Amino acid sequence: MKDYRSVADAVAAEIGAGRLKAGERLPTQREFARQYGIANSTATRVYQELARRGLTEGHVGRGTFVRDTSGTAAPPAPALSEPAGSRVDLELNYPVVPEQAELLAAGLGGLLRPGRLEPVLRPVGAAGTPAARAAAADLLARGGWCPDPARVLFAGSGRQAISAVVAALTRPGARLGVEELTYPVLKAIATRLGVTLVPLAMDGAGLIPEAVEEAHRAGPLHAVYVQPVLHNPLSLTMPAERLDRLADVLLTCGIHAIEDAVWAFLRDDLPPLASRVPERTVLVDSLSKRLAPGLSLGFAVVPAAVSGGVAAALRSGGWAPMGFPLEAMAQWQAVGAVETLVRAKQRQAVERQEIAERHLGDFVTRSAPGSYYRWWELPRPWRADTFVAAAARHGIAVTPAAAFAVGRHRGPHAIRLGLASPSAETLSRALATLADLARSAPEDLAQD
Repeated sequence: MKDYRSVADAVAAEIGAGRLKAGERLPTQREFARQYGIANSTATRVYQELARRGLTEGHVGRGTFVRDTSGTAAPPAPALSEPAGSRVDLELNYPVVPEQAELLAAGLGGLLRPGRLEPVLRPVGAAGTPAARAAAADLLARGGWCPDPARVLFAGSGRQAISAVVAALTRPGARLGVEELTYPVLKAIATRLGVTLVPLAMDGAGLIPEAVEEAHRAGPLHAVYVQPVLHNPLSLTMPAERLDRLADVLLTCGIHAIEDAVWAFLRDDLPPLASRVPERTVLVDSLSKRLAPGLSLGFAVVPAAVSGGVAAALRSGGWAPMGFPLEAMAQWQAVGAVETLVRAKQRQAVERQEIAERHLGDFVTRSAPGSYYRWWELPRPWRADTFVAAAARHGIAVTPAAAFAVGRHRGPHAIRLGLASPSAETLSRALATLADLARSAPEDLAQD
């Protein structure tokens, strides 16, 4: 899969060499995607990047053109009062609270002594150590449920944990049921493994269990990937009766669920699907959202029947963790640093949603008070692609619905906003800019 930056670099080189001249009109994004053999969503990001670099500009009803950069004037500054060339990222979503660095530094304590540090700077197997498994089980416990430490495996990251579980539960050509709007990384994992994703219908309570049964009758599903708590991108949480019904379907159909619990720490009062049907559920989670973006460690709570397969997939994929993050996680859990940061991020998520409500309350949006995401169904005549491009010209990166859509379903004309990464002040200014943009006329309807 081509990275959008490398394609943008190629176009920039064409402009620099004079093969694309000032004033020349670029093809529509769909035509551009066909020419370069990339997805339409990737083409959108290429056009955003070219605009961000000041190499192109859009004109109402006409399209995108190569800018004349021969003069000395700088490209127009973003609408936000940010340094030139900066970008407000509402795509990536990494919660950070002011106290986290101090807490994490203090929590390492004796681990930094040479005699203690040397043995943990080595690779460990997917099973980690007994102390790490016990600490992980304590960390993952929620809603009265606590996993058996013997069932915990580790990966280098949450994404690697998902990859290993999908690889263990499926095979090339297998059918994996997923919510009709799902985590984009899962789509990439399925493509790499040769797995076919089967979109499953959702409603206001999340995945519809009867959709799993219907899809399984049409052609056996090997597993189902589901986000029961604070679904990305819709922030839906499945109620208890819906989870009970899904557990029954899993048992009746004889299939496994891959339960993505990466955001569930924000609702740690709710027991997981794994508490209802542990023999048919593999729960995956990670450390980075709870603690800090650079702290990468993945968890998988695995039924005994598939534990060997998941461990083998972790080994063969090179996805087993290093010893240091395991020991650090155990230290932070023991001194209460994880608990403190989780509570701080739960409060921060509520505050970020209040900011979003102030600016977007007049629009059709969907979220939950404790979520870091906001799903925004754009007002007509805006389309997701044109709004994403227009936001980029104002220095703001957002994610179109198509990034989450599975199969032929392209999703509504909506975007997902990640509220975690910018400061509260920058987030407020960005959302004010986007709200003003949504109230204006689209600038780039000629793109398609």
